[in-house]
This record gives sequence, C-alpha cells and structure tokens, in this order.
Amino acid sequence: MSLEPGSIALLLMAAFIGGTVSGITGFAFSLVTAGVVTRLLPPSSATLILVAAPFLLQVVSLVQFRHALQWARLWPFLVGGVLGIPVGVEILKSIDALGFRLLIGCLLIGYSIVMLSIRRPVQINAGAPADGVVGFLGGVLGGSTGFAGALPTIWAGLRGWPKDEQRAVFQPYILLIQFLTLVWLGVQGAITLPALVSFMACVPAMLAGLWLGWRLYGRVDEHGFRRIVLWLLLLSGITLVI
Repeated sequence: MSLEPGSIALLLMAAFIGGTVSGITGFAFSLVTAGVVTRLLPPSSATLILVAAPFLLQVVSLVQFRHALQWARLWPFLVGGVLGIPVGVEILKSIDALGFRLLIGCLLIGYSIVMLSIRRPVQINAGAPADGVVGFLGGVLGGSTGFAGALPTIWAGLRGWPKDEQRAVFQPYILLIQFLTLVWLGVQGAITLPALVSFMACVPAMLAGLWLGWRLYGRVDEHGFRRIVLWLLLLSGITLVI
C-alpha cells in the first residue's frame, strides 16, 4: 500500500473497529469501514476489502456459532437469496437507482425508530415459505442496493429466535451473498494484486477486532443485542439516504 503512515494507521483502525462490530452483531463491517476505506484506497482495493473482509469474518464467525446452525431453517433463506439477486440486478437497470435507495433507506429508518420505541419485542410465527420470501426479497435488495442482509436480519429478530440462532441464519445468508459477489468480481477481473495486498494488510487488525467483538458479545443479553442490531439498521438506512 502506497499510503502515508498516518493513513495506514487509520485504515488498520477502521479494520479493527469493523471487525469488533462484526464480532458483536454478525454484520456491519462494510457499514462501519466504508467511509474510511473508500477515501484512502483506489476503487478496486476498496471494493475488494468491503466484500472480502465481511466474507472472511463470516467464515470465521460461523465456526463460533456452528452449534446454532439449523439447515432446515436456513435453506429457504439461501434459495430465496440466490433467486432474488438477478432480479435485483435487473430492477436496477430499469428504475431510478437513487430513488430506490432513498425509499429503502427511509423504510429502514422508520422501522428502526418504531422498533426502538417498543419496549416488548414483536414476535411473528411463520414458516419456511415466509422465510423463503424474505430471503428472496433480501436477494433483490442486495442485487439493487448492496444491502442484502438487512431484511433477513430484521426477520430473524421478528421471529423471536435467540441471538445465537439469529446469527446462525443471517450470517450464512450474508456469507453466500458475499461469495457470489466475490465470484462476480473475479469474473470481471477486479481482483488485482494491489487490491489483494491492501486486503491482506487489513486481515490481522480485523481478526483482532473480531476476537474482541466475540468477547463483548458474550456480555450482551438478548435485549441488548436487539437494540444494537436496530441501531445499526438505523445507521444503514441513514447511509442509504445520504
């Protein structure tokens, strides 16, 4: 990386903080780090970090939460997500992308504010067909805005599952989306040697942050986890709007 020492330190700090947040919540690495990464690095390197880093973090995290994995619960989300991505890409070609992102951002902001104001969590009883629909809509959203994990994360909370089981649903889902995105980047020739060097330089810092995040996660109860997720969803909505 041809950066000044101060810029390198800032990039590594962002990777550490992003890893910590990901360790606590299971997502939001790109949300936390995008502002720094996109300003310090060229587009190819920034894109690779914002896609490959969450992918690596999800792989490592799934080892931590493998006890909560339930494939019978997970597969409708994954199948729906795969089917939804190309639909989202096609939608992006035919609509006003800025207006669509603005709409989704406003919906996320409104949902988060309403749910943060409710003391007792809402719980929805549903089955695999509804989970598949949410997975599909998440794929559509991912193909059109890049925020594929938002809807499955919201839905996992609304289903009333314990925090480990929530993460065992939306983290594999995000992992699949990130994997497909990496494949797409590889096909497009966007994975270059400088981009790989920048990514590898960030790996130790983000793994250290992930470890710290896991330690903090163990101290967060169900109510605290719910509120942290809602605040990050609110931040996601604000990011889409601005």
